[in-house]
Amino acid sequence: MKQPIDLKEAIQKLDSLPAIPVIAHKLIALKLDTDEGEQQMMLLIEQEPLISARIIGLSNSPLLGASRKVSTVKEAALLSGLKRVKSVATGIAIMSLVSKPIGRFDPQEFWLQHHMAVAFAMLPVVRTMPSTLRPADDLIFLAGMLHDIGFLALAHLNSQLSDDLLTRMLIEPERPVTLIEDELMGISHADLGAEFAKYWGLPSEIVAVLRYHHTPEAEGAEEGLPLARIIHVTEKLLSSTDLHECVGHQVSDAEWESLGINPDHAEEVAMQAVEQSDQAMQFGASF
Repeated sequence: MKQPIDLKEAIQKLDSLPAIPVIAHKLIALKLDTDEGEQQMMLLIEQEPLISARIIGLSNSPLLGASRKVSTVKEAALLSGLKRVKSVATGIAIMSLVSKPIGRFDPQEFWLQHHMAVAFAMLPVVRTMPSTLRPADDLIFLAGMLHDIGFLALAHLNSQLSDDLLTRMLIEPERPVTLIEDELMGISHADLGAEFAKYWGLPSEIVAVLRYHHTPEAEGAEEGLPLARIIHVTEKLLSSTDLHECVGHQVSDAEWESLGINPDHAEEVAMQAVEQSDQAMQFGASF
């Protein structure tokens, strides 16, 4: 039996959800095509010791493959690129939004064992794509870190319903999460996440990615492509390491080809994605 929640009700209650962290909002709005923009980004990050430390630590980890030891945010930006550092810093700022469990919803598992893993596992997929099809660097990590934020929105809006959903996902691990959500509440975490992103004023492309990351072939998904497809494929590659969110286990040849990737390279990309996710979770454990 479906619980009493619908999209209109959820939208009306969005003001009860946490506001986007100030630094994340400023970073998202920041343009990096001028020296002033670059300086403002450095200043913003350096004013947040926790974010600075994590940026530096991440730059020295195997995840970003720094060629030498990094000791400052400026060095991290030079080696990893301004857009990537901006995106990583934004993701880390948003990760700090929730630190305590809400019922069964565990932010540690949510951010570090799923979102962080997916965000970095996307990179081998993107690197294998033709350069003409690759999404903008500054959106890749941000999309990966936020793609399932609808679970966070649900936990805030209705903690009991959130608990029920997580329980059903755990005891029915082979059932697609979208089917469980439709039976239980008639709305998906993808739609809730998209509405949350709109409430936060995030780029419309990110809103589309959140809404269609399980249904990249759906009508209306165009603005979120190819990122929605990349996340959809990456989650399938990591199906054994996620938070019991069944999305399928097999990536079809057509799905690889939609990203411009030869299916003959699928096994190698999958191995690299799992390796990246493992390293991301190890790094995340140090947060």
